[in-house]
Amino acid sequence: MDENGAILPPGQVGEIVVKAPMVMFSYINDPDATADIKKFGWQHTGDLAYRDEDGYVYVTDRKRDLIISGGFNIFPIEVEQVLLTHGAVQDCAVIGVPDEKWGEAVKAVVELAPGKSAKEEELIRLCKDALGSVKAPKSIDFIAQLPRSAVGKVLKRELRKQYSSPPSAN
Repeated sequence: MDENGAILPPGQVGEIVVKAPMVMFSYINDPDATADIKKFGWQHTGDLAYRDEDGYVYVTDRKRDLIISGGFNIFPIEVEQVLLTHGAVQDCAVIGVPDEKWGEAVKAVVELAPGKSAKEEELIRLCKDALGSVKAPKSIDFIAQLPRSAVGKVLKRELRKQYSSPPSAN
């Protein structure tokens, strides 16, 4: 479904929505969040995907992770997949950070493999060559360890929180 409630044809990316008697009823004490996930009479999952001509669904990303930079939709997973092809990159997360000119800028946070090194310019060039300059990170930070949940999932919300606030004055 698109943002206006239209069910999309095959090949177009939109949010996965469902109708079933067994979907979540509501968020406890949060009528605004409940209304948001029940727009247009459908249960909104927060997953972005497209259907092919045979009806198979391909998940592209999470809606909350989508980066909109200068009016372009950028799926972090596309950028992450390119970064992970570099031999020095053990893991990475791509997020949108506030940008005065473009609304959001693409930022990569990279965890290097033990004993390996890479330069910011090298990884940005890799992404530009594979995806073009709009989708390539504008900056890359190298950190020892990405924040993770108890089951090992990278916590992008923690990174967004860290990079959305102004740097502290020391």
